[in-house]
Amino acid sequence: MRLLEEKIKKDGRVLNENVLKVDAFLNHQIDPSLMNEIGKEFAQLFAGEGITKIVTIESSGIAPAVMAGLYMNVPVVFARKRKSVTLTDDLLTASVHSFTKNETNELAIGRKFINENDKVLIIDDFLANGQAALALVEMVNQANAEVAGIGIVIEKSFQPGAAKLKELGLRVESLARIASLSNGEVTFKLENMEELF
Repeated sequence: MRLLEEKIKKDGRVLNENVLKVDAFLNHQIDPSLMNEIGKEFAQLFAGEGITKIVTIESSGIAPAVMAGLYMNVPVVFARKRKSVTLTDDLLTASVHSFTKNETNELAIGRKFINENDKVLIIDDFLANGQAALALVEMVNQANAEVAGIGIVIEKSFQPGAAKLKELGLRVESLARIASLSNGEVTFKLENMEELF
């Protein structure tokens, strides 16, 4: 998605060869116009799949997921990372380790929000090692629902997450695929070549 790549080029900051900071438009401050286009793109990519729910993780996945939900006219359910006094019974749960934050969270979704009749689209902001997406897949499986696909805003293609998910037979659609963050520069991965920004 050219618009997203241009935004990464303009406002993203490479902190090291593994970390791209996008807090100016995605995971701290949110660019609503960009999120609108991202939601529209996900809706087009997964049109005709019979999606009934979108599932994401708080908090950075919520904005792109809500915009996709708006275009697909389906509810968005987000997995909570923190315990809540109102979220205690009959839960779908999974543990996920964040390498960026170096912490493990116990994710929870109320079981009443996903059931065996649902075709679920998972959306998240980043895909690196695949831990977050795999945890969401596990939770959808606990509900006996079907994972129709996984939509990723930014994929770090040089890390194993996408390959892990595809090995499980899951459809992964990433809007921006990064081949490298070496030398403080973002190199985007295109279908059969790389493009340096």
